[in-house]
Amino acid sequence: MKIAIGCDHAGFPYKDGLVEMLQKRGHMVLDFGTHSADSVDYPDFAHAVATAVENGEADRGIVMCGSGNGVAITANKHQGIRCALCWTEEIAKMARLHNNANVISIPVRYVPEILAQAMVQIFLNTEFEGGRHERRVEKMACQ
Repeated sequence: MKIAIGCDHAGFPYKDGLVEMLQKRGHMVLDFGTHSADSVDYPDFAHAVATAVENGEADRGIVMCGSGNGVAITANKHQGIRCALCWTEEIAKMARLHNNANVISIPVRYVPEILAQAMVQIFLNTEFEGGRHERRVEKMACQ
């Protein structure tokens, strides 16, 4: 699977560990930065990830910032993105099962790194359930 990842300075401490984990599991990673702990603007990185997923350059995306809210809001501005803010393994699973989320947002200041990695694995390994959820997902986009 091809995974796009991006974060601001708050998310940076988790990014390299996630990239390494993903590559060890055979995923191709598109790293949109940031590449240091220097202060940056989170929309720049969330837009890059969302664009890559939206145009098919990546299968799924991961965005991170302190609360996870800023990058999730930004990513969800893209018509083809369903970005889910996740803080537990169960929420990451349900985001895929019921909402067919294609981007996960991680609130780095509120979850330990080991949980972030577990949520990403669940997010990538869980298939959309479809069925009654398909109808609901189809109603999400603004026309």
